[in-house]
Amino acid sequence: MNDLTRRRVLAGAGGLAAGSVGLAGWRLARQPKARVMTIRAQSYDVDLADLLLQGIRAFPKTVARAKGARVVLKPNLVEYNPGRPINTDPRVVAAAAAAFMELGAASVVVAEGPGHRRDTELLVEASGLAAALDRVRVPFVDLNVDRIDEVTLPLNVTGMKRMSIGQTVTRADLLVSVAKMKTHHWAGVTLTMKNLFGTVPGSVYGWPKNPLHWAGIDTSILELWSALSPGFGIIDGIVGMDGDGPIMGDPKHTGALVMGENLPAVDATAARLMGMWPEVIRYLDRASYNGGTIAPSRIEVAGDVIAPDDYRVLDHLSHIKAS
Repeated sequence: MNDLTRRRVLAGAGGLAAGSVGLAGWRLARQPKARVMTIRAQSYDVDLADLLLQGIRAFPKTVARAKGARVVLKPNLVEYNPGRPINTDPRVVAAAAAAFMELGAASVVVAEGPGHRRDTELLVEASGLAAALDRVRVPFVDLNVDRIDEVTLPLNVTGMKRMSIGQTVTRADLLVSVAKMKTHHWAGVTLTMKNLFGTVPGSVYGWPKNPLHWAGIDTSILELWSALSPGFGIIDGIVGMDGDGPIMGDPKHTGALVMGENLPAVDATAARLMGMWPEVIRYLDRASYNGGTIAPSRIEVAGDVIAPDDYRVLDHLSHIKAS
């Protein structure tokens, strides 16, 4: 190779490298700075309402939005098995309701549309959620049979153009996704964003809401997050689930609550606590191009320092593991 050719090759390589750095910088700049709170909670017997109140108060915008508002809490309520931590623990849901009432919400409602059990009333009773909500005098709405609004999808990455969503959710002043820290055998992890699947009614999409699966789980997650713009996310990671989640996995004690206003940032932080790479979890990666934040350099993690755990995943998901 003569000197002229060598110089051209090196110049070309430099241009490619600069282009790569430029693309990475562009992508990073598109991710707004976000704050996530991690709070240590070793058991469900501690004062969860006080812990959640402390965490929420670290977000003045959410505190202001909650005052005088119709707040809707969307837990993860899928199936009931007393030996498996499938659902957001009822004590966390009730504590979140108490916290938002303390912040001056005009009303707090818990709403969910389970994707497996058709008998939502039975599931709410068996899981202990009904008793927990009775204690704080908060009603439950079954989104599977709720009145619906047709919501235009701003991204339309599924090609569905619109989705039917329960009016309890679409007409909330502040929608809060109260999720469980779990692995998911297709999506990798199911946290505050995947939890939004329960906002679409079974009366329209059936059980287990297969049209969303056919349209693509990752793209459907992205659509719902973008269309609904939840204002806050809380993850129950006191006892999570690893292995064959979201239903058949095993209990995993992490002793953490994770919360924040930017749901991709909340989920990316939780994924890192689970020992995962959020950058290779497809729906989180795609969210980072659409106003979500997943880059650690753009996330301020405040609160308690919690060491990453080691959540097991199925073999075909081994690429999302950080080690």
